[in-house]
Amino acid sequence: MPAVAWGVGAALLANTLYSVGFVLEKRALTNLPEVSVRRPAQLLRHVVTSPLWLAGSIALASGFGAQLAVYRTLPIAAAQGIFVSGLVLLLLLSSRLLGERTSGRERYAIGAILAALLMVVLSLRDTGRDPDAVGGGAPAPLILLVCVPSLAAGLYLYAAAERRARHRHRLPTTGVEYGVAVGLLYGVSSLAIKGVSGVLPDVPRLFASPYPYLLLCTGACGLVMSQAALQRCRASLIVPVCTTVTALFTAVLGTLAFGEALPSEPLRLALRLAGTALAVAVLLLMPKHDASPTTPQPSTTPRELMPHEP
Repeated sequence: MPAVAWGVGAALLANTLYSVGFVLEKRALTNLPEVSVRRPAQLLRHVVTSPLWLAGSIALASGFGAQLAVYRTLPIAAAQGIFVSGLVLLLLLSSRLLGERTSGRERYAIGAILAALLMVVLSLRDTGRDPDAVGGGAPAPLILLVCVPSLAAGLYLYAAAERRARHRHRLPTTGVEYGVAVGLLYGVSSLAIKGVSGVLPDVPRLFASPYPYLLLCTGACGLVMSQAALQRCRASLIVPVCTTVTALFTAVLGTLAFGEALPSEPLRLALRLAGTALAVAVLLLMPKHDASPTTPQPSTTPRELMPHEP
């Protein structure tokens, strides 16, 4: 019981650190020159000179440390259920500190996503096994089979979003595509953190596993990609989308890879399938562009339309 309480406390702490970190980074990025994934060295030079951005990055790094403690004490399904609750704090902070406002359609979409994630989490509890059992390690080939294609998919989606964003006369993007791409990378990172938690403190075994190298890859790519996306998109939308993809990826594929639970009852199987389908459908139906600003109408009749004076 004390271990479970420690895990829940660590998850709530990770939620707070993640929300504060994202908001601080977003606020810092609004005052920095435009950054681009095509110039990663320049991006890093800009962000490391901002004390506010450094404070946000320290908060995020501390959140990863807390997440490591969570995975040592809680099963993946329970951990993702608590992590998702951090979206509420993120939306409050982005509204108060960033002045961001979500549309009615986006609020309904976020509510539907939370419901979908709850369905997936409920489906992962199996009455035939101890629902609070924490899974051990996973075979390295299985982890690579799950993670490598996911990394490739995330990089491809981000590159495709960048190409579309460079088209002239294109409406401003809301960040859904960027959120999905970065969410896939962070999903791989979450699985790697889970793997690290299972092999510590055996250092030789740790470096013989794929986990530290997956963390290095996702950390480097995720840093550059997330900062460029966060600068041009609203944190109140891109972070919930990213969190949704990460949580679904980790809860479903991570649970299977680490053998923590499988639904054995028809109701739980239906919950998993319906929840996953609902989350994917909501992501596909969310607005991909912000509304273009309304062009102000002239207060007087244009000169060329005025009657010709003799």
